Parts: sequence; structure tokens; C-alpha cells
Amino acid sequence: MNRAGPRAWRLALAGLTLGLSAQAGAVLEGRTLRAEDGPRLLWSRTFPDGVGSLTDPLEVGGTVYLGVGPVVFTFGPGGSVQGRADLPGTVTSLDASGGVVRVTTQLGGVNERFTLGSEGGVLSVQERVVFPPDPDVTGWLAHAADAVPPGELARAAAQDPLNPFLALRQAQASRDAYAALSAVRRALNVNLPFPAWVQLAARLDGAGFPAAADLALDRARRDAAARGLDPDVPISRAALGAYGNPSGYVGTLLEQNRLARAGAWMSYLRDLHPRFQGGTALYTRYARILDQQGREGEAEEWRQFTRSLSSGTLYNLGPEGLDQVRGAARLSALALLLILAAALLTLAARAWPAQREDTRALGGRYRSWLRHPLSRARRVFVGYASPSERLMLTLLGAALLGALGGLHWAAHTGAALQSPALSSGTYGGGWGNAQLTTLNLRPGPDSALLTGLAAQLDGENSLARDLYTRALPDACARNNLGVIAQARGDEPQARDLYRAALSTRPDLSAAAFNLGLNPAAASLAFQRASRPDEPRLCYPDQRSVTRAVTGDLSVTLRAALANPAALLADPSVGRRVALGLLGSAVLTALLALSLLLPRTPLPPRLSRPAGFRLLALLLPGSSLIDSPWGGMLLLAWGAAAAGLAPATGLISFPTLPNLTLAGAQAALTGALILTYLLNTLAFVAAEIRHARRVRRAGPDQTGPA
Repeated sequence: MNRAGPRAWRLALAGLTLGLSAQAGAVLEGRTLRAEDGPRLLWSRTFPDGVGSLTDPLEVGGTVYLGVGPVVFTFGPGGSVQGRADLPGTVTSLDASGGVVRVTTQLGGVNERFTLGSEGGVLSVQERVVFPPDPDVTGWLAHAADAVPPGELARAAAQDPLNPFLALRQAQASRDAYAALSAVRRALNVNLPFPAWVQLAARLDGAGFPAAADLALDRARRDAAARGLDPDVPISRAALGAYGNPSGYVGTLLEQNRLARAGAWMSYLRDLHPRFQGGTALYTRYARILDQQGREGEAEEWRQFTRSLSSGTLYNLGPEGLDQVRGAARLSALALLLILAAALLTLAARAWPAQREDTRALGGRYRSWLRHPLSRARRVFVGYASPSERLMLTLLGAALLGALGGLHWAAHTGAALQSPALSSGTYGGGWGNAQLTTLNLRPGPDSALLTGLAAQLDGENSLARDLYTRALPDACARNNLGVIAQARGDEPQARDLYRAALSTRPDLSAAAFNLGLNPAAASLAFQRASRPDEPRLCYPDQRSVTRAVTGDLSVTLRAALANPAALLADPSVGRRVALGLLGSAVLTALLALSLLLPRTPLPPRLSRPAGFRLLALLLPGSSLIDSPWGGMLLLAWGAAAAGLAPATGLISFPTLPNLTLAGAQAALTGALILTYLLNTLAFVAAEIRHARRVRRAGPDQTGPA
């Protein structure tokens, strides 16, 4: 009896194990999730190919977890959807080791790990989720709803009540007004990330439910604020498009003359994304339409708001002022290129006859380079120029180098500032931090502030504190250290840090807000409305971010000239700009070396040949660069000619629209005519002086020009 007992227990345990393995379990066959109880099918769900990849299901406590594209669904008894977690990348695996459910996502080679939990019975993600500007991720819910055929809409909405786009489709298809309103209420009675709220608001607006659209936009504001988005952080056009494209929808509303609805969406942009790429043009357009409607007061408010965005930007030109810098650099480079080419061509024409005579004994103009290279080098055409002319050429070459360097800096900086790590409306997140590392930030307080802010937003206060300490005595870093101190309950230290930050920068609105001084700023209105009980973080302005990313012009120019191969491979600069920059550097170096050449005498009888005289008339100031007034005349001619270039259609400056205005073109034309008049007078005077000099020298005498 005693010997048979253990054997019986072992048999019973094996039978129980086999029985449990034959009980309910979730399996994935192809794209069909099946819940089985032995041979009996309890329920099944089939997912179309368009919704993305599927993970192996995970069953914990009677709840089935399944990763579908960038979301995780939980299914209860009967296959009903109990919850959904929206994540920033494609779900690759689910794991329940350690007593918690963990999910791994991947996007662009970046893996992130998140922990799933439950708040109030609603599936949630315990870590901060920062959505990348990827429409496949942020638009997944709408795409999944749109993929459902009309005949299966009712069944799909019943199976997935957490997808509001299905309920909205039902409302649009219903002929019963009460049923449609009920479906709209169901669409609003869910938890969504802010990009989905914005997409839903646009569809509600288009379907004729403006009040519901306003409610969706308000919830988008609150969710974005909870995720750390802030109006002080710029956002690119691509990121804004992935987050629901509110600016594009505003354009549609304005074209449809739905000004009231456009106002609601403009308020959303002003509250959450005021510094979006292209915002200045949209604000200006909206103000102009308000003027046409007789609402001058509102129009002026929008113009004043637009002007307020210039604070903290490069040269106070506004959020898109870098485009104007790029345009001005292109215009300057074109003008200097014309000026330098005119001066070199005119001097070459003047030296041509004398050079032919001087090189005849050396073997000719070209063969002499092989026979007598040193003697030939003394007889290059700039060798016949005076020291003042060579100095002017060198200065023009250096100016062209600076202009092309400014163009390179503006292009490189603009591309860096449009990096997703810096233009997604917030900082931090696994994917955003990975993008930040590719920027190779310059060591210094600005970089420490930027990375510290990303760490603080991600909840890593210890790392943020260390980074902010490296940024001291920066006022922004002091304010954010005060926020960390306040978070751990040290109010006295927090207030001391706020006061220190405000004493360093009296215009720092974040520190003033944290001290309860009630400063006026657009971003603080958002803080009061969406995060009223939280202290205000200080975000770096555009100038600070630029210093962290690229440094100033001298740093960029020095790096470009030190590594030409990297410059040529930089896609943000463009090969033409890179080649022009390198070419101008070589030209400037050669012109500087020409200052060391002894001057080759130019006989008076050969100092003003016919070609030189023709170019002197056609290119004002090019023959007079040995004097400051001639140089100024040449500069004025080059600037006027470059400014009139857009009228030819051969080149355009889209970031400098004022150049194409009729008044500007008329002024430039008048300036160009004036340069020709002054140049003609100077040319006649020079001809008279030359004739007198030749008569004094005699036909067979030579002397310096």
C-alpha cells in the first residue's frame, strides 16, 4: 500500500499536467489567433496583412496579449478586446518573466523595452512613450479601421470597441441621427495618444461634428502635455504631418472658407505647436484673411503673436530665420562671384598684350611654364597688378569664402535643426535619444543642457542632475535643477535655484513662473492649462541648440576646410556649394600668395588695350579697384546685378521674396544705372589721364602704369 501510493500520486500528477495542457490556450496560425480548449475552438481573430506583423501570443492569468504592428492588444474571454497599448515601434516580442509583462519594440534599428500595467482596469505603459514622427506608427489605428470592408464594419466595431475610427465610420454610414450621435459618443469614450486624437478630430470635423472635434483636440492637448510635448520645442513639417497634420487641415479649411473651424485648429497649433516649420507663412495668411473679413483686431493679435516667436531665434529673425540667412548668403555669394570674376577678367585683359611680349623670350605664353616656371610665375596676369589691386582681389576672395562658408553653415545647421531628435515637439525617448547621438553634439554647456533635459523628461533625474551641473552657471540649467529639487520635496533649495536663475537671466520666464511671479508668455498659458500643478522646465532656445549642434561659422568653416572629403559627402550642403567653398578657399590662398610676387612693370602704351577698355565700360568699377571708390563702385554694381538676377528667371531666391517686389526691382535697376553713369565718368577721366601719361612718356619709353 505504501509502495503503490507514490506511484499513484505520480500518475495522477501526470494526468493533471496533460489535462491542463489540453485546456484553453492561445495559438497563432498564420494571421489567425485561436483560443482552444482541447479540440474545441473557443474563439478566433484574423488580422489582415495590412495591419503589420504579429508576435507570438502571451497568456497571463486568463488574458491573452498579442502584438500587432505597433500596438499590444489584450483579449478576454470570448475574444473581446479588453485593452490596447500604443507603442513607438513595431512590437517584436512579449515576455512575462519576472512577474510583469514586458514588450520589446523596434523602429529603425532602435529597440526599446516597456512594461505593461493596469491603471483603473485600463491597459497602460509604465514608462514614458515618445512617438517618433513615423506615420506608420502614429496612424496605425486609422489605417486599421480604413482597411475593414464596409460589409464587415459592424462586426469589426463590435470586436474592437477601442478603435474610435470604426465607430466614426459607423456614424457616417448611419441614416439614424440618434444612432450616429451614439457612435460618435462611443468614439470619444476611449483612450488615445494625441496623434490619433488629432486624426480623429479632423475626421469628426469633416463628418459634421464640430463640437466633438473640439473635444478631441482638447484631449490631444492633454495627452501631448502628459507625454512631455511643449510649445517651446520646434516641430518639423514631417513630424507635424505624422502627428495628424493639423496645419495641412487648416489649409484645407481656409480654402473652403470655413474660417470658424480654421480658428479652432489655429488655436490648437498656437497652444501646442507654435514653432512648427512653415508656421510663419500660415500665420500671415490667416491674419490676412481675418483682415479681409473685417476682423482687424484679431489679425493684429496673430501678427503680434508671430513677432513674439522671434525671441531666442538666430539673429531674432524668427523660427525660420535660418532660411533667410541661407538666402542672404546665396545672394552675397552670387554678388561676390560676379565682382571677383569681373575684376579678374578685366585685369587679365589689361595684362594680356604685355604678358605676350614678356613671355616670348621664355618660349611663349604656355610653353614657358615648362621651360622657365619661376620666371613664368612672375608674369601671371596678377603680377602686373598693383599691390592695392592684389589686396582688393584677396579681400574679395576672402569675402567669397566667407559667404560660401555662411551658406554651408546655414545649410548644415538647418539640416541639423530639422533632425527628428530636435524637431519632434519634445526631447527624449529611446528613438529620439538614438537620433540625438548621431548629431555629434559639441561639448559644452549647451549640449549638457540639451541632453540633461532629455534625461529629465524621461524620468532619469540623477543623470539629468549630473548633466545640468556640467552646464552651470547656465540659468536654464539652474532652473531645471530647481525642478528636480522640487520633485524630491526640497522646496527651499528649489526656490534658491529659481532665484539664482532669474538673477542671471531676468527675462527667464520659467524661473519667474516657478517663483509665482506670473510672467506673460505664450508657453506659460499652455503650462497653466495643461500642467497647472507642475513646475516649468526651461527649454533651450534656437541659438543654444545651434551652438550645441554646429557651433558658429568659424567652427563650421574650419571643420569643412580641414576635412574636404567629409564636406563633399555631406548631403545637407550640396555638391555645388561644397565645390564652390573648396574652390574659393584655393583661390583666396593663391591671391594671398600673389601679394608676395614682385610687380612686373606694365608699359603705359600697353596698359589700356582695347579689350580692357571694353570690359572697363561693361563692368563698372572693375578697372578702378586700385582705389577705394572704385572698389565701392564695383561692389555696388555686383550687388545690384545679383539682386536683379531673379528677374532673368535663371536663378531665384525663394527665401528672400522682397527681391521680386516691383519696388525692390525698380530700386535695384536705378542703382545699376547709376553705377554705369558714374563708371562712364570715371572711365573718361581715366582715358584723359592715360593719354597725358603716354604723351609724357613718349612712344618708345616704358614705365610703370
